[in-house]
Amino acid sequence: MSLVLGVDSSTQSTKVVVVDAETGAITHAGRAPHPDGTEVDPAAWLAAFGTATAELPDGGDGSAGVAALSVAGQQHGMVALDEAGAVVRPALLWNDNRSAPQAAALTAAAGAAWWAEHTGSVPVASFTVTKLAWLAEHEPGAAARVTGVLLPHDWLSWRLAAPGTELFTDRGDASGTGYFSPAAGTWLPDVLASAFGRPLALPRVLPPSATGGATPAGVPIAAGTGDNAAAALGLGVRPGDVVVSLGTSGTVFASVSAPTADASGIVAGFCDAAGGFLPLVCTLNAARVLTAAAGLLGVDLDALSRLALTAPPGAGGLVLLPYLDGERTPNLPEATGSLGGITRANLTAANLARAAVEGMLCGLADGVDALRAHGVPVRRVLLIGGAAASPAVRE
Repeated sequence: MSLVLGVDSSTQSTKVVVVDAETGAITHAGRAPHPDGTEVDPAAWLAAFGTATAELPDGGDGSAGVAALSVAGQQHGMVALDEAGAVVRPALLWNDNRSAPQAAALTAAAGAAWWAEHTGSVPVASFTVTKLAWLAEHEPGAAARVTGVLLPHDWLSWRLAAPGTELFTDRGDASGTGYFSPAAGTWLPDVLASAFGRPLALPRVLPPSATGGATPAGVPIAAGTGDNAAAALGLGVRPGDVVVSLGTSGTVFASVSAPTADASGIVAGFCDAAGGFLPLVCTLNAARVLTAAAGLLGVDLDALSRLALTAPPGAGGLVLLPYLDGERTPNLPEATGSLGGITRANLTAANLARAAVEGMLCGLADGVDALRAHGVPVRRVLLIGGAAASPAVRE
């Protein structure tokens, strides 16, 4: 039996599994939460990994026969490092919207079509390039100390590796930075330098089958990837498959053989983890819409689902626009949510629960349509993520 250790360092938690590579059977699992918020000290990710692996036979270091490990993580984000490899400031996460003005300025300077053609995507506040521009503008003292930048999964992989390991990443996560060409498979250092004001050191971009180093115990560490690319790989998606993922964010994506470039900014043209491409639509609001609705109604998520299923389709005309944390698609970072169509007759707990589910899902249904409009075949939809556990969501 050959065991491998898989790590998911997501927005809200670290989850680990030890899997029999031959059968897919999970032999051990662990989980640990991350601090809430849109910026975090990356040390919290390393601590969560330690907690999540504490009950594994070897604490996750490979001494009990783990043959390899790999890290998937939340996309985008910015981990800024100084010359000694120390973190300069708390990491800005993908869902931090403070760089929205920089995203707008970068888009205006070169044009949306240029960004789509060269980087596969039009900048939004999630992307690393916009966060670097924000850092240079708003924290020049910290920016002056920065010599390199990593994505969250890169940083964790690097910290799990033996001292002296060269920085590394994969093309899937690199393609979400805003300074990488998915079509060419190379960094665009001039784009980064223009946004930040000077060049920065960037990690090696590894091919899908490569390892970037090894733990102090000698366990190889694979390139890893971003969470959505990892999901596509794990699901074994084929032409005609579209994935709808309902976590902190909502995403709609497929794995295709050719790069996409959408100047509207709706479809981001990322790379996948297997050498292909991952056209993707992302909404900022997904599972937390249900959590917020459940909190308002004073029920748990199971009860929210039951309530929603007792209401008619359309929730009696009650409509929730769920931009509770701003929104990424459409690109409205300063937007707020609204509850419309309220009447004395339809303002019930059941209709409100139904409106929350429908409001969350309508944006993702639009995402499926957007992929279809770009030539992505849609023959079946695979529903994953925490909110996929809801019977109301599935129905």
